[in-house]
Amino acid sequence: MNVLVVLAHPERASFNGGLADIAEKCLQNEGHSVDIDDLYGEEFDPVERADHYPDRLDPDYFGPLNEQRAHYEGKRLPSEVQREITRLEWADLVIFQFPLWWHAQPAILKGWFDRVLVYGGLYSGSRRYNRGHFKGKKAICSVTTGSPEKAFMPFGRAGNMVEWLWPIHSSLYYVGFDVLAPQVSYGIQGGGIRYQDESTFRNQLEQKKRAWAERLPLLSREPSIPFTGWDDWDEAGVLKQSHVMRWRL
Repeated sequence: MNVLVVLAHPERASFNGGLADIAEKCLQNEGHSVDIDDLYGEEFDPVERADHYPDRLDPDYFGPLNEQRAHYEGKRLPSEVQREITRLEWADLVIFQFPLWWHAQPAILKGWFDRVLVYGGLYSGSRRYNRGHFKGKKAICSVTTGSPEKAFMPFGRAGNMVEWLWPIHSSLYYVGFDVLAPQVSYGIQGGGIRYQDESTFRNQLEQKKRAWAERLPLLSREPSIPFTGWDDWDEAGVLKQSHVMRWRL
């Protein structure tokens, strides 16, 4: 496979950076080609704005979707956006490596979604979900948290991790990816907050690295998270009464 690791952490020597390196090493050892896309290191600009499009459709009013579509069709996208799209087209598997900040991915990664998944090019009204542009490709989120795992259970103080990651999983499926269950590394304490002594914490970090290394060679054979698709919805976009997913707890 061709594997793209999209790294979104400002410190390359961080635990997140280390997990990206483990992915690169393990997958290369399996014979795969790996490219690490370090968003901070490459100074990716996450803010979509008018001056990215000097040759605008409408110089008096900035419509991001209209400009994205026109510039994609005219092969005039900003160079950094085209570079990221080329990487995505190359990849069979995309690994998103990031910490949870303020209940979501870091702003640089959210902005990457805003700018790179261009309207009219990588999705449209008819090319979404199981008819999406990246149909047949896989994606997985490798995520780190500060709090321990119990805090992210359905009744934990932080709330259900499934709900935290739903927006990004849904976005990936929206453009056609088969989304794998995430790799969540809980309890990566920082900022002076401690849940355990330093020795135990360091051992835990090594255990989490080993768990990721053991899973990586198996990713190509893992089933994806089940989502509903176009054939499952009625004309209003509502899940049909006869669909089995309406009748589960």
